[in-house]
Amino acid sequence: MTKADIVNNLHELTGLTKKDISIVVNSVFESLRDNILNNVSTKLSGFGNFKVKLRGKRIGRVIASGQSKEIPARYVVSFKPSLKLKERVNE
Repeated sequence: MTKADIVNNLHELTGLTKKDISIVVNSVFESLRDNILNNVSTKLSGFGNFKVKLRGKRIGRVIASGQSKEIPARYVVSFKPSLKLKERVNE
């Protein structure tokens, strides 16, 4: 699903203009992105939590050569679905 699909679905449900809906949808995603970039955990009730985590360095393997290689520490975005979302997925 793309942002355009979200805008179209909301337009059909609400009857609001696509321009107004697009502004709101883009604002929500910008706010989510800004929170992630500023390392602020974000909870969307009934959907889940977005959080930035530090993955430590580890040893990996190059498949082509079979040699070990150190993978440096890095930050990753983690998503944990809410219990309600998990239940709905498993219905």
